[in-house]
Amino acid sequence: MSLRSKNLRLLGAVAVHVLTATGGVLGLFALLSACDGQWANAFAWLGIALIVDGVDGPLARRVDVKRVLPRFSGEELDHLVDYLTYVTVPAFMVARAGIVPVSLRLPLAATIMLVSLYHFSDTQSKTAEGYFVGFPAIWNAVVLYCFVLDFPPGVSASVIAICAVLTFIPLYWVHPLRVRRLRLLTLAVISAWGAAAVSAILRGFPGTRTEQMIFAIAAVYIVATGVGATGGSGRRFGSKT
Repeated sequence: MSLRSKNLRLLGAVAVHVLTATGGVLGLFALLSACDGQWANAFAWLGIALIVDGVDGPLARRVDVKRVLPRFSGEELDHLVDYLTYVTVPAFMVARAGIVPVSLRLPLAATIMLVSLYHFSDTQSKTAEGYFVGFPAIWNAVVLYCFVLDFPPGVSASVIAICAVLTFIPLYWVHPLRVRRLRLLTLAVISAWGAAAVSAILRGFPGTRTEQMIFAIAAVYIVATGVGATGGSGRRFGSKT
């Protein structure tokens, strides 16, 4: 391999790591918006971070960052960014947004932070087929549900508490890109959910009846798919990402 080719591969690997790291900056922007009570803006930043999280993995494999830059772990970097965008910012929203009863704001926010650490450190948090084992700490989506569906505070608190408990229950949760079973249907449902989420964020909360219906259908589908896969032939392996 020529020196020019090596330099291009190195540049590509560095660029992918920088792309992953921008998720942390996007998380900061989301947190600043949440501090100002601009909840829709906060979710917009989290949405962009979600897109970055979705594309950096395939790009990393394409440029073979593990071999080109073996000193720096893209998985560890991804974990750090994910904990900020999937956990910390949503936990802050729970503590400040008024979506749960006042007396439960801090306890539930702290619970989100604590149980998510368990999930992130679980070396058997996925099956060989790509299902998550236990609730996969997607608190950004849970809190978005509370805003879009406009749950009463008590209902929002119950939903958050149930998801926290589900972290420790070996129920399967589908990964839309890695689970082959019903992949096309799953992608269609997730795409519809994403379109509804973008619409709700742009319009402001709560969502329209159509958006709320799509959110509800997507939730039922994801849970039903996980229940159907639980207890099957899935074999755990030791990697979260």
